[in-house]
Amino acid sequence: MGRQGGVREDFATGLSDHWKRYVVGSSSLELTGNTLRFVNVNTSSRQYTDAQIDDYQGLPRRRFPWRPPLTLSVRARFSHPAGELRGTAGFGFWNDPFLMTGARLPALPRALWFFYASPPSEMKLDLRTPGWGWKAATIDALRPSALLLIPVAPLTVLLMNIRPLYRALWPSIQRALGIGEALLKVEMTDWHTYTLEWGSGEARFSVDGAPVLSAAPSPGGPLGFVMWLDNQYMVVTPWGRLRWGLLETPARQWMEVAQLVIESG
Repeated sequence: MGRQGGVREDFATGLSDHWKRYVVGSSSLELTGNTLRFVNVNTSSRQYTDAQIDDYQGLPRRRFPWRPPLTLSVRARFSHPAGELRGTAGFGFWNDPFLMTGARLPALPRALWFFYASPPSEMKLDLRTPGWGWKAATIDALRPSALLLIPVAPLTVLLMNIRPLYRALWPSIQRALGIGEALLKVEMTDWHTYTLEWGSGEARFSVDGAPVLSAAPSPGGPLGFVMWLDNQYMVVTPWGRLRWGLLETPARQWMEVAQLVIESG
C-alpha cells in the first residue's frame, strides 16, 4: 500500500517500491523469501557501514511522509543479544537531522522509535535509563520549550557536572526536550512484535502486546520512517561529553524483519 493508507510488508514478494535503500560499506539487504535481513559483516573502524531502508531520501523535511496519528508494528529479531550486537540499530520515525541522506540544513533531532546502541555509546538522555541498550525512546528538541533552552545551554552543561544539580534540574530539562525512554527487558535474539502508537498528544510503545513506555512525549511531524543496522557509536551526555566513532566487528551480524506495518489514523 501507499503512504495515505499506510504500508504493509511481509517480504514474500520482495521489497516494495515505497522504500529507498541505503547500503554502504560491508553491508547488505538480504531477502530470504519471507523476511528481510539487514546485514553487517567485517566492519572497520575506518569505514561507515549501514544497511538501511527509509522513505525520505532526497525529500525536504517538510515533505517527509508521516504525521500522527498512526501505528507502527514490526516483527523482528537480531543475531546477537544486547551488549554483543555492535553499533546502532532500530526502526521508527525521525527527521534525519544529521544530513545522512540528503542535502538539507542540519536540524535538532525529532524521533520516536525502537533504538539500540552498543557500548561504547553513552547517550544519557533520560535520568533513570542507561545511556546504551535496547530502548523505546522519544525526543523533540524542536518544540518551543526546547528552543528556549538554547541561550542558556553553555551554563546548563556546566551545572550538570554538579551531580546534585543534575539530579534536581535534569527532569525539567528532559521534559522540555520531549525525552521519554524505557529499557526493553526482552531477549533481542528472539522474535518479538514491537508496536509504536504515535498520537498527537502522546506516544505509547509495547512489545508482544505488553506496554513498555506509556504517555511518552509525542514529537511533531512530519517525520520519515527508517530501519537500519550500522557500526557507529555516539557519546552525548548532559554534562558535555561528545564523541562519535565507528566500530570494528569481525563477525557477521544482522537484524531480521518478518513484518512491517504502518497504519494511519
